[in-house]
Amino acid sequence: MTTRDLFEETYTALSANKARSGLTMLGIIIGIASVIALVSIGTGAKNSVTASIESLGSNLLVITPGAQRGPGFQVSAGRGGARTLTKDDAAAIAAQADSVRSVATEISGRYQVTAKGTNTNTTVNGVSPSYADIRNVEIGQGSFISESQNDSGDKVAVLGPTALTDLFGEDALPEDAVGQTVRIKNIQFKIIGVTLAKGGSGFTNADDIVYVPTGSAARYLSGSDYLTTIDVQATDADTMAQVQQDITALLLERHKISDPAMADFSVLNQADILSTASSITGTFTILLGAVAGISLLVGGIGIMNMMLTTVTERTREIGLRKAIGAKRRDINIQFLAEAVALTFIGGVISVALGWLVSIGVNYSGLVSTSVSVSSVLLAFCVSAGIGIVFGYYPARRAGALNPIDALRYE
Repeated sequence: MTTRDLFEETYTALSANKARSGLTMLGIIIGIASVIALVSIGTGAKNSVTASIESLGSNLLVITPGAQRGPGFQVSAGRGGARTLTKDDAAAIAAQADSVRSVATEISGRYQVTAKGTNTNTTVNGVSPSYADIRNVEIGQGSFISESQNDSGDKVAVLGPTALTDLFGEDALPEDAVGQTVRIKNIQFKIIGVTLAKGGSGFTNADDIVYVPTGSAARYLSGSDYLTTIDVQATDADTMAQVQQDITALLLERHKISDPAMADFSVLNQADILSTASSITGTFTILLGAVAGISLLVGGIGIMNMMLTTVTERTREIGLRKAIGAKRRDINIQFLAEAVALTFIGGVISVALGWLVSIGVNYSGLVSTSVSVSSVLLAFCVSAGIGIVFGYYPARRAGALNPIDALRYE
């Protein structure tokens, strides 16, 4: 049997039962399309989380009050309401710790902010001037908080884009807001700037925020000088682990704590956070791929069932071909080629379908997706493998038929 004969026989056999061939391919199409779409969603989510963490700043260490208990970040003691970090701690880190480029202080809280009859409940972050550089906050209009405003506790504010929209309307321009006032806890603050959008949503929306000087937040809002966060930027990524150790040792000494396990603060390394987040999203992607892979297995079983039915229906044809000289190998290749053709055609259709679903999900804005070439090739190779694996048994069974018994088959 020549290659051309093989193609013609395969085309004739599959086209003779178009509806059955199409329904058989449906399982493969759904399986591969699901793999591509779900893996693209998982990969997109991973990229989004990574970008979100990296947007917080580079070479960043975050010191929070309260002790971290147990592995990971799930169990803590005294965080949130803990008051263990002071401006003097931040100043000591800036002065004494090596490989520290910059230090910023934060006093955060949620407050009702009002302006011209409108109001919003948002995060008000009292920060020092270096915060903008450390956290990659860019000013779109006006200016950020200066050293003199921070030291003197001026009642000035910088709005995020979402806070601007909530307070001044959808059509509000940043240049129109600068110079106006907002009231926080019924205290008037003058708007001196509006930041550029950073993106985000829900509890992690970096745009739904109002910045005020640390001194102002302590004096007028929180009523306390205790800090909620100290941000430290290391000089480079290679020194972050050493800086983390130095800061831990310095704060333990300042807080007169001899046992590190009893520390009343936590130092989070951005690299550790990124690694943990990547690990979680990677596991999530594998889980999605595995769930979709089950449908591929079901599709493969459908192909084997269809091929076994075909062998039974064409038993007399097999006997006739063997009687006129066809070899066992020719029969095996013929039926195996039909199974592989089903998965190949199904694979081509499903790759296009999976890609379209991924684009549709991305366009809907629910989650960003990213289709990788490797996932497409993997899904395609798996589909071809399924055709060979699940088509082998029916082909072997067809090739093993005795020609005399096959010709007598009713």
